[in-house]
Amino acid sequence: MDEKILISSTIALSITIVICFIRAIKGPELADRLISINVIGTKTIVLISVVSFIIKESYFIDIVLVYALISFLGSVVISNLISEEGKR
Repeated sequence: MDEKILISSTIALSITIVICFIRAIKGPELADRLISINVIGTKTIVLISVVSFIIKESYFIDIVLVYALISFLGSVVISNLISEEGKR
């Protein structure tokens, strides 16, 4: 029963990631695109964690931590680019 709930949550997360990806492409401003990319990163972290729990492998948690750090650094770099563009 629990595994069916986890599998359905992975499907729902995958669908919402695709929707956020469409928003990232069509976003009218750079800030909208940055937010949607952050949401995609967060949902991907949750998705990998749920998959790790389903297949009962703990090494995916290390991958999640590295992915979270890379996502955070990417957000900081993009935020700096947006703020520098606003100064011009």
